[in-house]
Amino acid sequence: MARKKIGLALSGGGARGFAHVGVVKVLTENNIPIDMISGTSIGSVVGGALASGMTADEIEAMAHAIRWRDITRPSFSPIALMSNVPFGKFLQRKFPVSRFEDLKIPFAAVTVDLRKPECVVFKDTGEMITAIRASCAVPAVFTPVRDESNRILVDGGVIAPLPIDAVKEMGADIIIAVDLLSSGASFNRAPSTALGMLFSSAMVLLRAVSSNQKHKADVMIIPEIAHIRPDRLSQREDCQRLGEEATRSKIDEIKRLISD
Repeated sequence: MARKKIGLALSGGGARGFAHVGVVKVLTENNIPIDMISGTSIGSVVGGALASGMTADEIEAMAHAIRWRDITRPSFSPIALMSNVPFGKFLQRKFPVSRFEDLKIPFAAVTVDLRKPECVVFKDTGEMITAIRASCAVPAVFTPVRDESNRILVDGGVIAPLPIDAVKEMGADIIIAVDLLSSGASFNRAPSTALGMLFSSAMVLLRAVSSNQKHKADVMIIPEIAHIRPDRLSQREDCQRLGEEATRSKIDEIKRLISD
């Protein structure tokens, strides 16, 4: 009897995405096989790294090495504050492969076409780094990415902050979803920067959208990180630790589903 195929859906969440690193680390430690991955925004970064063949330790090292200068530079566009072109170059240096055709695990990066508007899911063929950059292009924060079809692409979280549908369409029998948006308590302090205000406001909407997706997953991993602002790279270790803790609490449930 063939083993059930396991899909991993990784949500957006800004710098909270370090929790995804903790999730991957614990899944790997417990020999949980991942057959396909979907990711939105920061989830597309960690998902793409895992799909490209990077080990959990390599992903952790990459995550702890990254700085804001590796992610962004000022934008000359009137519609965004910054450009994430440097982030694409950073990922190009770190990932062992950069095209969907060369991945070790099937992977889908979720973006949104602003002109439609509708989800655009990149998978199977083409340049993965560009797709990930588009998936991370938070509107007004980062310049939109234009693809070969001249579509204006932005962060997939605008429509699909928790990309469960994408991994289900890839053929997953069991879906493990990681939600970094609707967890725990809210942070108490008001944001002190324009970027923090923008992220904080967006989180209100994203939490509502992602909460409507939970029933579609077989296992929901929800790290208690809602008190951590999504623009705080300095709290990466806290995010990773909370991701690890939340995943360990679900390991027995995952193993039961696999063995049924």
